[in-house]
Amino acid sequence: MNIWERTKKLFIKNPIEKLSTRDLEGEKIRLKSKLDRLKKEINQIEKKKKQLFQEGIGADKLKKKILAQEIKALEMEMKLKFKNFTTLQKQYTFVNNLLIIKKYEKELKNIGIWSKISKIEPELLELKLSDIILDGKEFDEMVSNLNKVFEMRLDEFEGEEDEAEKKLFEAWGQVESGAVDVDTAVDNLKLDEEEEDEDWLKKMEKE
Repeated sequence: MNIWERTKKLFIKNPIEKLSTRDLEGEKIRLKSKLDRLKKEINQIEKKKKQLFQEGIGADKLKKKILAQEIKALEMEMKLKFKNFTTLQKQYTFVNNLLIIKKYEKELKNIGIWSKISKIEPELLELKLSDIILDGKEFDEMVSNLNKVFEMRLDEFEGEEDEAEKKLFEAWGQVESGAVDVDTAVDNLKLDEEEEDEDWLKKMEKE
């Protein structure tokens, strides 16, 4: 059983009060290290794909078919790594948010937010805390975000995820059709209509 599984098991079986900030800090560091390594591996695969593509420019048909198979294999490898990256990113966000909540435990108890956190089902809390960013926010703003999350029904929360996916696919389609370039698409992309959360990847790169 790895550290993440042990941390999750501890979280499921025990009240949030019993979670150790030391354990959470250790898990955060481990996940951050794995995320950094995966980002490097994905970037290396992307560079290799571009290199192979360039080798095919002006090549004969046989050479292009061989290169195409190599590129397809790299694409599959990158997809698998990205899927793993996405899972780890959600785990990282969850653990980091738990750590922030634990650090503010006394203050959250004083204003009644802690009771909401401790009563929610662990699986649902994990789902919700994996999709918001509390880091870098003032205390009042963090409380506002927590209140908003705990007032949501699960179907509303899932609906927001679907909308975010829709926007991403629309942006990809615009780039693929040549309507906009990548930089413009990224600059114009707003997954959160209230624009409260910074891009999680940028946040991790700053840490």
